[in-house]
Amino acid sequence: MPGVSLLPGFPMSYQTIEVRTDSGIAWLTFNRPPVLNAFNPELITETGQAMAALSEDPSVHAIIVHGAGRAFSAGFDIKASANVGERTVAQWREVLEEDFDFIMQFWDCPKPTIAAVHGYCVGGAFELMLACDVTIASETALFGEPEVRFGSGIVAMLLPWISGPKAAKEMLLSGQDRMTATRARELGIVNHVVGEGEVLSRAEAMARDFIAAAPASVRMTKQAINRSYEIMGMRQALLQALEIDVGIEAAGGPERAEFNRLRREQGLRAALAWRDARFRKA
Repeated sequence: MPGVSLLPGFPMSYQTIEVRTDSGIAWLTFNRPPVLNAFNPELITETGQAMAALSEDPSVHAIIVHGAGRAFSAGFDIKASANVGERTVAQWREVLEEDFDFIMQFWDCPKPTIAAVHGYCVGGAFELMLACDVTIASETALFGEPEVRFGSGIVAMLLPWISGPKAAKEMLLSGQDRMTATRARELGIVNHVVGEGEVLSRAEAMARDFIAAAPASVRMTKQAINRSYEIMGMRQALLQALEIDVGIEAAGGPERAEFNRLRREQGLRAALAWRDARFRKA
């Protein structure tokens, strides 16, 4: 179902997201519930358009990001990516740089961004959640990065900067994708864990606190915090990790080949079952 946009100068409807504003708060909803709000090229483009408008809109002082239906998001759309076929290194670099910018626009946004997470938040969606300034999670939310399980890599290597290297290595080197909200809070990945059905109201309350403060002070304080990480070399490290991901994706490998074969011949469910069968239950 197309979403409604209340942003002047932009389309009245989107196909993959919904955007509305209310008293200084913007709500950006990923709106592909049949596929758990997986990020396809259209959603990436529409989100970029909306975020650019929201960043410039003087009436908007905080942005809440969440997902329609049963999940925040299942990350980048595996089916859409696999259907493209083989890519050259240059083509992979172009695609992954676009994906990287899609994630990092939430970090770079001059206004506070709040991820309101329920259900699955995995892969690229997990990275996007990390790029937001604050995360409110439902007690039943599940987090993770399963990329290494099918021969893929991390687009925006933010996790070590948030959780520290040991927790990041445990998750990323095993492809863990069932981290609980409670564990995520213990690692500093999530700010608050709330009851089922309370995520949006808690996110709105947080946004109200942000917009009650002086907008210029909020904007410049966020900028100062982000600059601290930039001075420590975060941006350069992320770009180096992105270049490594280009190499991973371009190389392919037997795991990726088998995953894609099963997806084509038996469907995505069978491919995911093969992927997960080789790992112990968490």
